[in-house]
Amino acid sequence: MEPSGSPQKSENPENESVGTVVIAGLANLVIAVAKLFAGLVSGSAAMVSESAHSLADTITEVFLFVALRRGAQPADEEHPFGYGKESFVWAFIAAVFTFVGGAGFSIYHGIETIVHGEEMGAFVWSYVVLAVSFVAEGASFLRARRQVAGESRRWGVSPSRFLRLTPDTTVKAVYFEDSAALIGLVLAGAGLLLTELTGNTVWDGVASIAIGLLLFGVAAILAHTNASLLVGRAVPRRVHNLIAADIQSIPIVVAVPTLLTMQLGPGDVLVAAKVDFDDDVSGGEIEAASDEAERRLRARFPSIRYVFLDPTRGTAGRNHVNGGVDL
Repeated sequence: MEPSGSPQKSENPENESVGTVVIAGLANLVIAVAKLFAGLVSGSAAMVSESAHSLADTITEVFLFVALRRGAQPADEEHPFGYGKESFVWAFIAAVFTFVGGAGFSIYHGIETIVHGEEMGAFVWSYVVLAVSFVAEGASFLRARRQVAGESRRWGVSPSRFLRLTPDTTVKAVYFEDSAALIGLVLAGAGLLLTELTGNTVWDGVASIAIGLLLFGVAAILAHTNASLLVGRAVPRRVHNLIAADIQSIPIVVAVPTLLTMQLGPGDVLVAAKVDFDDDVSGGEIEAASDEAERRLRARFPSIRYVFLDPTRGTAGRNHVNGGVDL
């Protein structure tokens, strides 16, 4: 977070995420074709699994692109709070597809290889494709890492913490998928090398299963994140407390007994609070104070789209703090 304590948006966060997704998708498509060719020529189960991995990642990027476009639609009468949560739906579908299309196939193909064996061909093509793929996946990963580093600096937190708390599930998905792709390439290379050195194709099957388990882990992390956001996740606890402090700083506010927040989309937050105002002030002063509170919150937290304050009786000094998500 910034010194003020608020995460500031980048100048074009949506365009940056779209660019990250498009580059990752194109890289994965080219790599999937190359891996499939090498897998068929060499007979390597790990290479075929890596091809399925890259194809699954390519289709995943398509889902993430749809998520960005659909989630950015403006609010209307039918969806007064906008379409932000639709981006979480498509990102969840992408995570499920990674599990079914990538992890399931890789594990099955690895078991088949261990049980029935396989005919191995020329290894050189597989090594060449793995090297080229590592460069391409590395370029995509570096772009995703730059975006994560930039956003984490704006939040004033570490990249790992940013990845845990960010509602931008598209950049999170690309970052984790590219990381898994690089690890998967190393596993595939190790499986091929051990198979070539020992003449035992079991190593190739083991590598394929390891790639599948890696994809399963990534899919589980992304699915859990998107499911939490779909249900209606609150903002991080630190942001929750800063919002409560901002409202309480209004001179005529006695307490903020209830404060509720919800992430409506990657860049939209809803704030609803019961506020105990000074009993001696007029209705006009309460209205002015509510407007001031909304202005302060939106100035500090640009992602706050909706603010609803409900005047209510409370106990002086009894505020709703330490709410939100403790990440």
